[in-house]
Amino acid sequence: MIKKRQKPTLFDALFPIAVLLCLLFLAVYYFGDDSSSGPNQIALMLCAGIACIIGLKNGYQRHEIEEGIVKGISLTLGAILILLAVGSLIGTWLLAGTVPTMIYFGLQILNPQYFYICCCIICALVALCIGSSWTVAATIGVALMGVSSGIGASGPMTAGAIISGAYFGDKLSPLSDTTNLAPAIAGTELFVHIENMMWSTVPSFVITLILFFFLGLNNTSQVSNTDIEQLLVSLESEFFIAWYLLLPLFITLLLAVNKMPAFPAIGIGAIAGAVWAVLFQQDLIIYYANDGLSAVEANIMVVWQVMFAGVSLDTGNKVVDNLLSGGGMGSMLNTIWLIISAMTFGSIMEKVGLLKRVVESLIGVTSSVGTLISTTIVTAFGTNCIAADQYIAIVMPGRMFKDEYTRRSLAPENLSRALEDGGTVTSPLIPWNTCGAYMQSVLLINPLDYAVFCFFNWLSPIIGIICAYAGFKVKYLMVKTSAEKSSSVNVMDSPLSAGRHDFT
Repeated sequence: MIKKRQKPTLFDALFPIAVLLCLLFLAVYYFGDDSSSGPNQIALMLCAGIACIIGLKNGYQRHEIEEGIVKGISLTLGAILILLAVGSLIGTWLLAGTVPTMIYFGLQILNPQYFYICCCIICALVALCIGSSWTVAATIGVALMGVSSGIGASGPMTAGAIISGAYFGDKLSPLSDTTNLAPAIAGTELFVHIENMMWSTVPSFVITLILFFFLGLNNTSQVSNTDIEQLLVSLESEFFIAWYLLLPLFITLLLAVNKMPAFPAIGIGAIAGAVWAVLFQQDLIIYYANDGLSAVEANIMVVWQVMFAGVSLDTGNKVVDNLLSGGGMGSMLNTIWLIISAMTFGSIMEKVGLLKRVVESLIGVTSSVGTLISTTIVTAFGTNCIAADQYIAIVMPGRMFKDEYTRRSLAPENLSRALEDGGTVTSPLIPWNTCGAYMQSVLLINPLDYAVFCFFNWLSPIIGIICAYAGFKVKYLMVKTSAEKSSSVNVMDSPLSAGRHDFT
């Protein structure tokens, strides 16, 4: 006999979330930076079990919950493939000398005082052109982290600048998947959505640049010119350095600009790195190859190994070894484990209606337009925390709040911008979110360390909320008279008070 389903209570919905927050706090308290290497995964799986029990209690069948888990995890398969490709790309680019060359030139060009603001601007421009914060982090970001180490800059601060710039460009790029997804869910046009986002995005980025400018001026690097010169000499002694070793980078970025999806673009970039390694780093390949192998066998074996195990230098110089060791598909397995654990929890919460129950309770307290928009932003951020995926953080709140926006005659671009302000940009701030886990695996900095320096990612939702309550540029749907109904609705700015308009 099939048990009749019961609607989950608010306690049902909040209990797994409360337990998860407690366990994640304890994981950080006991394990610190190692919390993402296993403790967080255990916490997520335990809370997934709690959510599953609640679902069974409310009448859901075991096979339904399992189907929900499988469907949720399947949504991340694209991200998992990208992670594996990025691991190989970093490995082959290290072996090919592409990353060492970027670091070599970066050490000579970038001034430590203006390093953070330059990182932010460079990543923003590249992300705006290619529409992918992940690709920017895996290419430009890796090199900038290396330069940061070379000049003695703060790793977490550098990661914050990279992520701030990458997400600014990603958010405004018409090539970005999230920038296309948000208006599609809300029901508005892409470029109307981008134009409307400017009001929260541009001021946030300007403030971010100002903050990084002053942080750079206060940079008290202990690395001398002599230390940098020694590092440059070490790079030249270990790798063949030349400008054309940057071609794998340009190939990857060119493919991204031409709208090739991230996985094949990064995969081709990894293969290009392998080819460049064979062509230009024969001394290094021979050094790593086993004795008795022919030249062809040595090339195949070393490149193959680097793609799955990465590069492990042992030069006697710890700075160089730490700077230029890493990569390989194997380095991404812990991140994949975290993503699967997080999606298991989030998928159960969504399947058995617990996430929907939380959102319904929030809609009930949205008495004003400012409260509704702010609640949308906070809900998107909260969904990032619970469901651990930025796409769910856009799709789920978008579907649930859409009717309420229509009921209040709010234009859909208000909703689409709120979803991006709360969903897209906050995703890398959460260690167990797919974006946070990805950034940690690429930049090698824990989100708990870099999050405080992701100024843009915090300012965007904050400014969105402030402007929502201030009443600036919120667009309304004006229902026309019967004589004008050849076009049913028109979007206009609503003057909530003299000289003031709402915006999201």
